[in-house]
Amino acid sequence: MLLANPYEGLEIHREEKLVYGRFLTPHAVLSTSRHNGGYREDLKYLCNHQSCEPAAHSRGSLVLVDPAAYQAQVLAPHDLPPERSALLGTAANMRLLTIKAESFEELTVAAAATGGVETNAARAGDPAMGHEGPEGYRHFESPIPPKGPNSGTINVLVFVSRPMTPGAMARGLSMIVEAKTCALMELGVNSRYSSNLASGTGTDQIGLASQTLEGVKPLAGGGHHIKMGELIGRVTHDAVREVLVRQNGMTPDRQCSVKIHLERFHIRADGRHRMTSAELVAMIGRHLKEEERELLAFNYLATFHDPWIVAATAALVHLRDKFVWGILPVLIWPEVMGAFAGQLAAAVSGRLDLTDRYAKVLAPRPEEAFCDESFLNLAARALALGLSEKWA
Repeated sequence: MLLANPYEGLEIHREEKLVYGRFLTPHAVLSTSRHNGGYREDLKYLCNHQSCEPAAHSRGSLVLVDPAAYQAQVLAPHDLPPERSALLGTAANMRLLTIKAESFEELTVAAAATGGVETNAARAGDPAMGHEGPEGYRHFESPIPPKGPNSGTINVLVFVSRPMTPGAMARGLSMIVEAKTCALMELGVNSRYSSNLASGTGTDQIGLASQTLEGVKPLAGGGHHIKMGELIGRVTHDAVREVLVRQNGMTPDRQCSVKIHLERFHIRADGRHRMTSAELVAMIGRHLKEEERELLAFNYLATFHDPWIVAATAALVHLRDKFVWGILPVLIWPEVMGAFAGQLAAAVSGRLDLTDRYAKVLAPRPEEAFCDESFLNLAARALALGLSEKWA
């Protein structure tokens, strides 16, 4: 099925669990495909394939053992030549594909994105799962195992109507990565492998194609200050933002949540950084009287999604990050964190006049700086103090 025709030399199709760009004119391609990846000038198709279900699916795949055989198997039913194609793989639903395109004068840039981040979101530099050494792949015994293959992946195909130099294509690829990360940062997506915000997932893939036009000078720049870089960034950002709404229901309203802001600081018994609402309710409940715990059990949703309370929680979390990144000196940790924990308690109770009193009660000890468990307990204490005052 033809989905889009962004410019004369390109068609974007979807057939069952396969989405592909069909080149009607020659294109250069730079991709992370395991077979026919890297820089190529002889391809006719750039493809994205859904290999399994998005969750709880442990079926193995040829993609890791024999990428060429996997590619041939996937493309054969659609009569696409495997040696003239680059293929990306994912568990994301191809029917939720998002396509965005923008033009400026003679230039058109289109992005086709699929994506999911619920179980495999990660930050650059997070602990790895294994090592590919001289004798092959060696798996590490990790306390945070992934839940099935491709349990969260963002794949982006970007198409440019003008020729690009190989260097410009490499720069364009970095713009795609930056734009994807911006989308995740705006939504506050948490890493599942550390107490940091995510910059992508462990299995993300990218393909960038530029149309080769005889007699047309290739574009040499693809960064922020060049219009092409701007368009690449914008269509990628918008496509990723929208597909995460479709695949994960990750709307800004849903992300307006106390739990989502705090969950990356909690390691569950199974080793994963993902806190349930019940677990957060229990943490807060440890600082409440029995009758107050019962009230919280019935009213936690209204509390966790109250925009004032979310705003105060977000401020506390952001300041904690500033300390961890070294921007704020640890010597002022007790005063600053106490003050903003006091603001959180006041946002809950509605008693802004008691903020200073709350701050003195909640001020943490200097030795608690940078400890995730202590920080989470500080937030729980602040929420509990505010609730106790509110329900007094």
